[in-house]
Amino acid sequence: MSHFIFYGKNDILSLTRLRRYETKLGERLECIADRNELEKSLQKTAAEYVLFGIPEDIGVRANSGTGGAGSSWTPFLSSFLNIQSNDFLSGESVLLLGHFDFSDLERVIEANAHGPEEKIEAYRHAVNTIDDEVESLVKVIASCQKIPIVIGGGHNNAYPLIKGAAKGLYKAGLIPLAQINCVNLDAHTDYRPSEGRHSGNGFRYAEEDGYLQKYCAIGIHENYLPQNVWLDIVNNPFMDFITYEDIFILEKKNFIQSVAHATGFTEENYIGLELDLDCIEDTLSSAITPSGLSPLHARQYVTFAAIDSKIAYLHIAEGAAALNDGRKSDTIGKLISYIVSDFIKARE
Repeated sequence: MSHFIFYGKNDILSLTRLRRYETKLGERLECIADRNELEKSLQKTAAEYVLFGIPEDIGVRANSGTGGAGSSWTPFLSSFLNIQSNDFLSGESVLLLGHFDFSDLERVIEANAHGPEEKIEAYRHAVNTIDDEVESLVKVIASCQKIPIVIGGGHNNAYPLIKGAAKGLYKAGLIPLAQINCVNLDAHTDYRPSEGRHSGNGFRYAEEDGYLQKYCAIGIHENYLPQNVWLDIVNNPFMDFITYEDIFILEKKNFIQSVAHATGFTEENYIGLELDLDCIEDTLSSAITPSGLSPLHARQYVTFAAIDSKIAYLHIAEGAAALNDGRKSDTIGKLISYIVSDFIKARE
């Protein structure tokens, strides 16, 4: 994990705004005791959740998208560390580990790759490096029976999260095979063909490589569902999805019924809980939508699934504080902070 930056207590407190008569979450979070003995440190900590960031745009760029997914980690931390530590959420159950920094890969590609096609191929090759390092970290965390909470970054990271969690849970003796299920709240299936790694095919690679057993996506927009992907999913009994139109236009199921369907479909195994922020209306991302879910729906989804499922990890992907085309959001960090705190409260 040559690209990982570990945090100490001073790093955490530098982003925590201390205030008399109040206790902020940043004052209560755990940090790693010995970064050179990661597995032993994780085994010793009483924290149940291990929080880290993957602030990168490489997977989005490899999918011909607009960069910016790497910009939400710091705003999230600034918000999350400064919420109140209280009886609803005290913070001791969370270990803030640090974040990956893959900016050197992006600099090399931008300096040496020429033309759009060559850059896309280079970015897709670089995603393999990200896959290996993220998988390695998540495998250690899961094998210590901790739950990773991961803030992206592109949705390409679903693949190494699924793979690493499956291997870690298998190593810990919690599952008979290195396979887990996945539930995804998303406007897109991210099940595009295996044409080289990018943010649009993480679940395809996880399924083809045998680490993804069952997959259910909620809120898929019919206008952006490729016909070949639709046919692949409907002909696979281990996959299911419910479209946005079925929930909100045709009203075949309401939203909570749809989430319950997904958790029921995947209930026999641990699940990776995925949330792509591009499904939330007017939330800044590479694929921002004018017609989508509300922040309330996202919070309900994470809360219900956290209560109703065996969780392997939580992954929040694709949100951006600033896109490379100049668009900005001042609220993305606070939105992610609400969702993460909801998840922890629901499980506790």
